[in-house]
Amino acid sequence: MSRGASVAAAYRQRDRLPRYWFANRLLLTLSGQRPVHTLLGHALPAAYDRLVELAPRAPLRPAGGHATAPVVRRCGEYRPRHGVIEAFARIASGDRLSALAFRLELGADARWRCAAVDLGPLA
Repeated sequence: MSRGASVAAAYRQRDRLPRYWFANRLLLTLSGQRPVHTLLGHALPAAYDRLVELAPRAPLRPAGGHATAPVVRRCGEYRPRHGVIEAFARIASGDRLSALAFRLELGADARWRCAAVDLGPLA
């Protein structure tokens, strides 16, 4: 396997982790690339309401004339207890970095759902 193929396989495996899967979906919504309803069923009511409030502003949309789509650079997690992930992601768009924090909760159906979203103070 070539180095490029190995790197691509590693990224695909990484993107299957719940924190990365959600970070990428939240980024698509909060950058205006996907409608908020694509997260319906993947977010609990309070988090979905917050996304409905944030999405029209597209706070993670590239600033100014940047043509570079924002990407998740790194996503970490803390597990305060079983069935809960508190995650944070670094979002890069050109030379601008943004932070995204969110909480995931494991439902009785063994599916992760977003329970909270925070972007910090928005300019």
